[in-house]
Amino acid sequence: MPVRKANAQWQGDLKSGKGDMKLQSGAYEGQFSFKTRFEDGNGTNPEELVGAAHAGCFSMQFSAMLAEAGHAPDSIQTEAKVHFSIDGTPTIEKIELITRGRVPGMDEAEFKKTAEEAKKACPVSRLYTGAEIVLDAALDS
Repeated sequence: MPVRKANAQWQGDLKSGKGDMKLQSGAYEGQFSFKTRFEDGNGTNPEELVGAAHAGCFSMQFSAMLAEAGHAPDSIQTEAKVHFSIDGTPTIEKIELITRGRVPGMDEAEFKKTAEEAKKACPVSRLYTGAEIVLDAALDS
């Protein structure tokens, strides 16, 4: 498997400094700052990128597990809410995964059970074992 890379550069101190992040693939490059992380500034922040990575990874894992169980999904959509606190040391304390899917022939109980299994199997979920990862799964009708 290839090693994936991303780069970040920061200039200046925490409050007045600025930075930029970019992905090796070139699919994303953007700025970040104190305001984008702790307030409402223009740009992104590490937590937003963590959420994107987790939502994408979980959706792929869930889709694979559904298909393996004989229920190939029409679609899986996942939102990741990353809870970041600054109580002493800044910490990502929880990630909520809210996933909705269109899966022909599947009932709600089986959907939720497979979603829980996917949450445990997702490589990014396993990476974040120090944070609580909350899942809300439901079928779209």
